[in-house]
Amino acid sequence: MSDKNTKRSFAERLKEWFPDREFFMRSQGQVRFIKISSRLQKGAATAAIILALGWAGSMSVMAWNKYSAEATLASFQTEKAQVAKAQQRLDAYSGNIESVVTDLEARQEALEAMSEMLPDDIKTVDTNVTDSSDETSKTVEQVGSFFPQARGLAEIEARQLAYVENMTRFADWRARRAEAALRKLNLDPRAMERAARAEARQAMGGPLQLLATSADGSLDPRFERLGMSLERMSALELALEGVPRLIPTGDQRVTSPFGYRSDPFSRRPSMHPGIDFKGAYGSPVFAAADGQVTFAGWRGGYGRTVEITHANGIMTRYAHLARIGVKTGQTIDAGSTLGGLGSSGRSTGPHLHFEVRINGRAVNPRPFLESAPDVLKEARGTTEPSRSANASPQR
Repeated sequence: MSDKNTKRSFAERLKEWFPDREFFMRSQGQVRFIKISSRLQKGAATAAIILALGWAGSMSVMAWNKYSAEATLASFQTEKAQVAKAQQRLDAYSGNIESVVTDLEARQEALEAMSEMLPDDIKTVDTNVTDSSDETSKTVEQVGSFFPQARGLAEIEARQLAYVENMTRFADWRARRAEAALRKLNLDPRAMERAARAEARQAMGGPLQLLATSADGSLDPRFERLGMSLERMSALELALEGVPRLIPTGDQRVTSPFGYRSDPFSRRPSMHPGIDFKGAYGSPVFAAADGQVTFAGWRGGYGRTVEITHANGIMTRYAHLARIGVKTGQTIDAGSTLGGLGSSGRSTGPHLHFEVRINGRAVNPRPFLESAPDVLKEARGTTEPSRSANASPQR
């Protein structure tokens, strides 16, 4: 009985909140009545609540993804990267100098291999990375006291470790900067990173050559941590390269924007999943970002079409072409010519239909074309770090 009263009470409240409403408008001596039913008002309110919950949910997912990525590296830092103490290294020096030399050579080879992934403008920045400077300074002093002939080796080892930790900080900073740039473009960094890694795995191979930093084949946790940071930095920056950032035509006049419009043939309301750029027949059409051609041919109402899949999973489509100048499977750089602007397919005149799709869903290309150039320029800047990196370690 109480449940029925509760339901009836709630239904009555809804009726009070959303009663049938009537409005009248007077225009040129005529009066028109507009009625908004209770059902329509409830539907609009429900849609608004769903949109608000969806927005809150997406923000929560993005926040969780950021926390998860940082927590992974932090967990590795605290649980696994237990570094050697000064006494342990002193024991190694006292046991076998030749073994120490072998260790240093292995570390140097690992360093040189990892350094290939870093740009020349390495800076010193602060992140969640070990700082072995105290331990290595103790090692140098103790080795110098007990084994003066080996002091030079201890100093080389100290420089190597300082360099490794500095490179790790720099890679973490670069990854965070790329992550922030993707967020500014309303893209999910974790999803973009996963897509970039998956794209890279589709074309990988070669002999197995495991990295080691000791004569026994083991890898110092600090070097392993560096490898993880470099891989993440590389994936995120590769994802950035796939963000559409160049207007694909020389003529920037837009004849039809993204979204709902009146169809040019049927005159009925329709969804336009891209942007139409007007241009001279046969004028060049350019790639908006780096990627690989995954389709080049005739596609129904699109006419002659080129589709490029980018490293972050984004796909760009260039339609109504007069001619196609690329082939499926071809690697494309941003700004490369894909063909000539035309009017093939379902078209009223020469123009380029340009689409951006994420996971198969069409999104408005305009925010990318307007914001991406400045965001990417900022992301590629090197003004944040304030101190120069340590010099590359010497053997």
